[in-house]
Amino acid sequence: MVSPELVIVLVIGLFSLLMIGFWIWMLIDCITKESDQGNDKVTWVIVIALLGWIGALIYLLARRPTRVRQFGR
Repeated sequence: MVSPELVIVLVIGLFSLLMIGFWIWMLIDCITKESDQGNDKVTWVIVIALLGWIGALIYLLARRPTRVRQFGR
């Protein structure tokens, strides 16, 4: 029988891996697709890097849709 503690550890571990993957995906997306004009790229990279997955979520919800509408990428 699987102990409840093991299940909790596995769920938290899986969630952590998903959040790290999401953070890396948004950081790479920002670095490769954000415009070099102005300080937008640098600002967003700093926000994502310092705030971790919360910064990545802010980028996904606030900036990415605007960038896709403006530049199509």
